Formats: sequence, C-alpha cells, structure tokens
Amino acid sequence: MDAVAPPESHGGAVESAAEMVRTYKAWEGSNIFCLGGRFIFGPDARSVLLTIALIVAPATIFCMFVARKLMDDFSGDWGIAIMVVFIVFTLYLYLHFQDLMLLLLTSGRDPGIIPRNAHPPEPEHDNSMEFGPGQTPRLPRTKDVVINGITVKVKYCDTCMLYRPPRCSHCSICDNCVERFDHHCPWIGQCIGLRNYRFFFMFVFSTTLLCLYVHGFCWVYIKRIMDSEKSSIWKAMTKTPASIVLLAYTFLALWFVGGLSVFHLYLISTNQSTYENFRYQYSMRSNPYNKGIVGNFMEVFWRSIPASKNNFRAKVQKKSVIPSHSMSASFISTNVGTAKGEQEKAMWDMPINRALAIGSSRIILPDGDNNITENQQ
Repeated sequence: MDAVAPPESHGGAVESAAEMVRTYKAWEGSNIFCLGGRFIFGPDARSVLLTIALIVAPATIFCMFVARKLMDDFSGDWGIAIMVVFIVFTLYLYLHFQDLMLLLLTSGRDPGIIPRNAHPPEPEHDNSMEFGPGQTPRLPRTKDVVINGITVKVKYCDTCMLYRPPRCSHCSICDNCVERFDHHCPWIGQCIGLRNYRFFFMFVFSTTLLCLYVHGFCWVYIKRIMDSEKSSIWKAMTKTPASIVLLAYTFLALWFVGGLSVFHLYLISTNQSTYENFRYQYSMRSNPYNKGIVGNFMEVFWRSIPASKNNFRAKVQKKSVIPSHSMSASFISTNVGTAKGEQEKAMWDMPINRALAIGSSRIILPDGDNNITENQQ
C-alpha cells in the first residue's frame, strides 16, 4: 500500500512517519466507540441513557408500590395464588432484563456499515463515463442491476467512494453507508440496518409487552383494593397514586411502542424498510425482495446475521491529514489528481465490499439469496 507523502512543515522539516493506531481511533464516520472499540454508537448516543431511564423508572415504581403490595395481599391466601404471583413477577423481571439487553444489542453493535473505499472505482467501460463541466470524465451517478427480473438503480456515494449495494443508504447523522438501511433511531442513538434490525424489533415489541404487563397489573391492584375495602373505583385509585401514574404513563407509551410494533410487523410481512416505505418505492412497482409472508419473517428472524465488515480493534496506519478537496473530485477518474484525492486513512485501503464488485459482471447480494445481474450497456 502506497502511503501519501506527509506534508512539510513551515520550517521545511518532514513530519514523522505515520503511526499505527486502532481502527476506531482513525474512524472517519461520526460514531462514538466504547471499551476500546468493542461497542459502536451513533453521535447521539446519549439518548440511550434517556431511553434506559424511561424504562427503569416506571419499572422501579411498579416493583416498589404495586408488585410488592400484590404479593403481600396474596400472602394470606392458598399457596397456588402465591405461586402464580411469584411466577408472574419473575416473568416481569425477565422481560425487563431482556428489554435492556435488546436495547444494548441494538444500539451498541455495527448496524451493517460498509467500509469506505480509498479511491474511486475504476470505470468498467469507456462508454460508461460521463463528462462534467470542462469535459472532465467522471463515473456515472447510477448503475442498473436486475433483481429477480426487476431493474433496480444503485447510486454512487461521494463520501464513501463506492456504488452502494441494493437497499443500502448513506446515513447523514452517522456519516456511513449502511446495508439494508431502515432508519436512524434517535431513541437509541444508532442506525437500524441489516445487522441490528432484528434486535430493534424485538426491543420495541418487548417494550410493548412490558407496558401491557404493567398496565394490566395496575388494574388488578386497584380491583384488589375495591374488593377488600368495598369501595368505588375512584376511591380505590386514590389509595394508590403510583398506579394512577403508571396507568397514564403506560397508556401513552403503548400508543408509541405499540403502534411502532404494528407498523414494523407490516414492514416485515411485506419485506420493506422504513426508508423504502416512506419514499413509496414500491407503490408503483412490485417489490423484488418480497418472498411471501412466511419467507419474509424467516429472513428477519431465522437467517443468520452476517459478520461485520469492520474490525474496529485492528491496527491500521494513520496517515497525515491533507487539506480537503471538493466532493466532486471523488467523481473524477483516478488518473486526474490522484495525490489530492488520497485523503482517506489507511484503514480504508482494503477491498471494497465484495457484495458489489464494480469490475464484475455479476453482483451477489450480501445474504446471497438473490442473484443480481448487471444490465449490459
């Protein structure tokens, strides 16, 4: 790998040779890394703390003022009732722990980031070149690929200097190209893509179950008060203000997480992403990725999650920073201004995503399920 010559200082001395650093320290995206690159978050990772607080706070109130009182009320009855409450309470603790674990799995892992290319790809055919202002040759903005008999356009990314695989998009917040990009979730501070969509849905769905659980047992506790004191529902509710707060909180939360669960169940059943659905990409044409309801659910929940294309703890050569150039320069042929275009760090000097090889006449999707053949020009 040829390194760019380090720039000279004002005194004419040349800077020292490039040092070796961990990949996450030379990362060009906007991500935040923890524990030496073992966890990767988005730039808005602090929102995870708010989300955890919104889960832990009501759960603590429920345990202290509702669940504990329910166990005390049942303590004098026959043993089966005590056992039922204990099992249900244990299930609640399991759901709560599972919810936080799914949150961490969603927000702290690589969502499917495609490594940036060190240089713009070489043009495949001479007649595929476009000409910009001043007759400067540059790569075409889009390429056509055929997926299950349907033509799909893939776009060139100026930032990552590669043609994005199908269903891939560049997140403007994290500044990365993400495979099967769904959306950037501000509540967990991470992109949702190929490698964490399953955990995202399971997190949202388990949160819905948690809200239903708390909401239901708050009503059970109020009914216990009504039966024990022979009072009306309003008097019983005044006896447990914590239940009133939890009922209101879970009712509002259910509209959000419950609606989100239903919406993503629809997306999974039709094999769409949120990004594709909002852009109405399949409103006027058929979806080439649709495998039927059963096949679509199996793709999300039973297909093995592909390994990350990034090794954030690997050591790479840290290059000297060179003054930035305009984005249009990455579109110019590599024969023009190569030295000025080599701004990317050495970590990107690795093979471009093998899921979309520019110089190949056959392109294979990351999951290997679909056969894509490039249109012949």
